Amino acid sequence: MTEVPPLLLVIDDDPDILVIVERFARQLGFEVETILNAVTALSGLSTLDPDVAIVDLQMPDIHGLDVVKAIRAADPECQVILMTGQPTIDTAIEAVKLGALDYLQKPLDFDRLKSLLTGVAEGMRRRARLLAIEADIAVDFKCEGMIGRSAGMQQLFDSLRRFAPHVRTVLVTGETGTGKELVAKALHNLGPRRTKRFVTVNCSAVVETLFESELFGHVRGAFTGAVENKVGLFEHADGGTLFLDEAGELPLSLQAKLLRAVENGEVQRVGSLETRRVDVHVIAATNRDLRAEAAAGRFRTDLFYRLSIIEIHVPALRERREDIPYLSAHFTKECAQRFKRPITGISPAAERLLHDAAWPGNVRELRNVIERACILSEAGIITERELSSALSPPPAAPAAGAAPDDRLSTLEQHQVERVLEDAGGNKSEAARRLGISRRALYRRIDEMTGGK
Repeated sequence: MTEVPPLLLVIDDDPDILVIVERFARQLGFEVETILNAVTALSGLSTLDPDVAIVDLQMPDIHGLDVVKAIRAADPECQVILMTGQPTIDTAIEAVKLGALDYLQKPLDFDRLKSLLTGVAEGMRRRARLLAIEADIAVDFKCEGMIGRSAGMQQLFDSLRRFAPHVRTVLVTGETGTGKELVAKALHNLGPRRTKRFVTVNCSAVVETLFESELFGHVRGAFTGAVENKVGLFEHADGGTLFLDEAGELPLSLQAKLLRAVENGEVQRVGSLETRRVDVHVIAATNRDLRAEAAAGRFRTDLFYRLSIIEIHVPALRERREDIPYLSAHFTKECAQRFKRPITGISPAAERLLHDAAWPGNVRELRNVIERACILSEAGIITERELSSALSPPPAAPAAGAAPDDRLSTLEQHQVERVLEDAGGNKSEAARRLGISRRALYRRIDEMTGGK
C-alpha cells in the first residue's frame, strides 16, 4: 500500500516566501499548497484538509494568530507553525496557547524548519501505524479483552471458542502475569452461563483456617466468631462459574472436600450435617506444575485429573514476542486516554527495547512499564529514555562478544531471585521463564553467591 505524502499549507502574502518554502518542503516529501490570501485559505480548509500549515503573522486581511485559531478550531489534528519577521515573547506565548506547534523567525532557519516538518511527518506515520494496529486488533487479533496475533494466541482463542459452550471444569496454566484470569472470564463469557455470576477466589490470599468457611460457608456457632450463618463462594456462584485463582496453593486438607463439590455438586457448610446441591462450573488457574506437585504428594492426584479434563496453557510473553507491538500500542492508547496525555506512539528504539526485554512478569509487567513510561514522557512519543527508566531494573548493555547464553547479564540480581521464587526454586523452570539455558542460570547463581 503506497504511503500518502503529508500535505503542507503555506499562507503568506509574500510570493517569494511561498516559492522558497514550497521548494524546500517538496524535497522533504511533502505535497504543498500555497495561498497568498488568508481569507481564501480559511474558506478552503475543509476541501484541502492539510496535515500541517505554516502561517505568516502579519497579513493585510487577517492577523496570523486569528488564522492559527481558525485552523485549530476547524481541524485539531492539523499542526500549525507561525512565522514572522518581528518576533515578540508575547506573540510566541499567545501562539502556543492557541495550539501552534512552534514559532519561526524570518529569515527562516531551514534546519529548524526541516526538524519541525520531519517531526510532523514522523508523528503522522506513528499515528497511521497505531491506527493500523488497532484495526488489526479489532478485526483479527482480539478475543474477550486479550490481544495476540501469534500462532500460540490464535490457537488459544480457537480453543476458548470451541470449549466454552461445553466444559464444566478447566485448568488454566501459565506463568504469573500471562492473563490466566482473562482466559477464565473468556470461558465464562463465551459459554452458556455468561449472564450468571463469575466469582473469583484467590487461593493464595485466604488464611488456611478460614478456607473451608470461605468456599463452603458455615452455620452460626460453628466456631468462635461465627455469629451468623454464612453462604460460601460455591453457593454464591450457584448457576454460574467459580474461578479458583492460584489453585496450586490449596491446602491438602481442603482438597478432598473440593473434589466432592466439583464431582458431585454437593457442599457442606462448616458445622452443618446437611449437604446442599450446587450447579457450578469450576475454572482453576495455577502457575505451578500440578503434575509435579501431585507426584510429590503436595496436590491430590484425583483432584488434578478432575480439574484438568480440559487444560489450557497461556504462553509466556517471551514466547510470543510478535505480539508485543500490538499489546504496547493498545496499552499506550489506553494510558494516554486515562492520563489525558497527547502520546501518539513509541519510538523505534523504544520498540526494540520492549522486544528484547526478558519480561519475567509477562503481559502484566509490560502494561505496568508502558503506564510508567506514559507518566514519565514529556513529549508526544515514548522514547528509549522513558522505557529505560520505567523498566525495573533498567537493562544494561550486554558485554561485547557475549554469547547468547550470557543474555541473563542484562538482569539484576533481584530479578533472578524473584523468578526463582516464583518457580518454587525449580532452576529448570526458572531458566525457561528467563529465556536462558540452565547452564547460564547456574553461572549467574554462582556469581550471586560467590560460588558457595
